[in-house]
Amino acid sequence: MKVEALIFNLIALFAFVAAVVYGLWSLEPIGTTALALSGGLLGLIGGFFWFVSRRIDSRPEDLKDAEIADGAGELGFFSPGSYWPFGLALSAALMGLALAFFYPWLIIMAGAALIITIGGLLFEYYTGQNAHS
Repeated sequence: MKVEALIFNLIALFAFVAAVVYGLWSLEPIGTTALALSGGLLGLIGGFFWFVSRRIDSRPEDLKDAEIADGAGELGFFSPGSYWPFGLALSAALMGLALAFFYPWLIIMAGAALIITIGGLLFEYYTGQNAHS
């Protein structure tokens, strides 16, 4: 994760510098705002990766002398078939539609649908805290 954090943080730094240069040179607020917000979002992702990299062990990608075979093996569990991502996409699309036309009743319904589908996706394979003991 250290490599990913470095990449995102360097691009965020570039976006901030570009925003300052663009803002001073063009005096155009929309592009300057877009560059500044892009830098902020990139910094947010880079900060998350940096935060996670401090809490996990080094991966083969983080070692300079790692071989390709060091990354072999099980990568984790991936759901073979789940309908939750489809439901999440539908509820997010419904929220977009509700916000575009600003229907408060539809915003509430789409918000509830988003909470249900996000919870379903997160806890799809949760069996309880003491299930494996």
